[in-house]
Amino acid sequence: MGITTGIVTFIIVWWTSLFLVLPFGIKGQWEEGKVKDGSEPGAPVKPQILRKFIITTGIAAVLWVVVYVIIVTNAVDLISFDWLFGAPETS
Repeated sequence: MGITTGIVTFIIVWWTSLFLVLPFGIKGQWEEGKVKDGSEPGAPVKPQILRKFIITTGIAAVLWVVVYVIIVTNAVDLISFDWLFGAPETS
């Protein structure tokens, strides 16, 4: 895996992990009874975005290492998925 592929893979894994982490620990303004005028009642009171970025980075790092090991060791190669594309079996 080249450096560019590694960086792009990490960014994709990080971004996907962020959407996994974002909803945790969120309480809307309506739940706290502190709805500000002109704002959405479902907007979070304390989004804790820095904390979520740190957690996301940790999760993404672990997942990226797993992906890296799979790619570098050829644990899964594309030829093992040829049945998905209707390729004829060879004997």
